[in-house]
Amino acid sequence: MTVPTPHINAKEGDFHKTVLMPGDPLRAKYIAENFLSEAAEVTNVRGMLGYSGKYKGKNISVMGSGMGIPSISIYSHELYSFYGVENIIRIGSCGGYSEDVNVNDVIIAQGACTNSNFMSQFHLEGTFAPIADFELLLNTFNKAKELGIDAKVGNVLSSDNFYAQGSEGWKKWKDLGVLAVEMETAGLYAEAASLNKKALGIFTVSDHFIYTDTILSSKERETKLNDMITLALETFAE
Repeated sequence: MTVPTPHINAKEGDFHKTVLMPGDPLRAKYIAENFLSEAAEVTNVRGMLGYSGKYKGKNISVMGSGMGIPSISIYSHELYSFYGVENIIRIGSCGGYSEDVNVNDVIIAQGACTNSNFMSQFHLEGTFAPIADFELLLNTFNKAKELGIDAKVGNVLSSDNFYAQGSEGWKKWKDLGVLAVEMETAGLYAEAASLNKKALGIFTVSDHFIYTDTILSSKERETKLNDMITLALETFAE
């Protein structure tokens, strides 16, 4: 396969080495318009927008991933395999599980559990544990401390289910120390591992399974996601 790929219509060289990847393509547009200079749209297949530009004079790209492991696996695979991308940083919201995290907190995903069957493609005689690249994780954690952001580091769950039909299985994940739930990171980490690339997930807790009386409003979500976006840009723009 050559570029453009079936799902990305960018030209060769349009993407920088590091891509920030929110789930929502409109969030990618928001980042490009509000944080980047010299931002240019480089892909728009199926409305999945991607941009390249500069942050404080340094190169960075941003592109939506859609929702769920199947979606992010397609875009990350094509970016890694055909566009020379080395690092993908998932940035998004998550639902808190642990008493140790609160709404508004930033979580850096050291590892990503999953209830998905995605790993079966590797035909392993066991269970693969999808983890972040340590250098990306360490750099982000240190930058968070520098910026005064109290980031929590730990395990998240990448769930195939957003609506779990009344299940309280989340409590079992919580009991194993899982901090929060989202829907993509395990697939991203597996793609990165299989292609010898690097990946990291950074999240803002937007709601909580225990502290259910605290949910971010749309305005609050925008402000707090801005903190996470700034952390990612300050760490990874090159």
